[in-house]
Amino acid sequence: MDLYGRLNRELDEKARAGLLKAERVLGSPQGSEIMVEGIREPVLNFCSNNYLGLANHPAVLAAVRRALEVYGFGLASVRFICGTQTIHKQLEERLADFLGLEDCLLYTSCFDANGGLFAGTLAETDTIVSARLNHASIIDGVRLTRCRRFTYREDDPADLERTLAEVGGEGVKLVMTDGVFSMEGSRRPAGDSARGPQTRRPRHGRRRSRRGRDGPDRQ
Repeated sequence: MDLYGRLNRELDEKARAGLLKAERVLGSPQGSEIMVEGIREPVLNFCSNNYLGLANHPAVLAAVRRALEVYGFGLASVRFICGTQTIHKQLEERLADFLGLEDCLLYTSCFDANGGLFAGTLAETDTIVSARLNHASIIDGVRLTRCRRFTYREDDPADLERTLAEVGGEGVKLVMTDGVFSMEGSRRPAGDSARGPQTRRPRHGRRRSRRGRDGPDRQ
């Protein structure tokens, strides 16, 4: 079978069904209003993650310019191969302090973070109980693990309780849920996992590195 011919037929079918998604080409920075190629007037933007309007904020742009002068344009590879930089460690330490945790590890996206979290922490004897409408990054991260996987109805705390009771096993049991389910805009019911057993590792004192404290982000 001709691969390109098959792909073209599938694309045509998706287009006829209204399922073919085309990229929007922007001619402006991200913001509440953006310029889209082919449209003369500004378009209201409701789909960005730029909730606080920082993507084009003057203070952020100024900090980026200072950082470029000191650190250049990125590491040219992953941090565990080419090394990390003081500016990244500073941000991780500040985030950890803000959240009251021992440490923090930055990822480039939520997809990367969820891909690394589950596979890196859970063993085959462990269990994940995941809300049915969790974000795609959570679902894909869960699929990367070798542990047992169950789902529950995110709008039914009783279903979570039933699922936890049926899980059994000796390993760690992790309940994973979004706070707001982005596909439908619904919220996790308050207290839907509060009755189950919970373990939070207490914050301990940690030795803090003072290197790079005079980097450009301190200005």
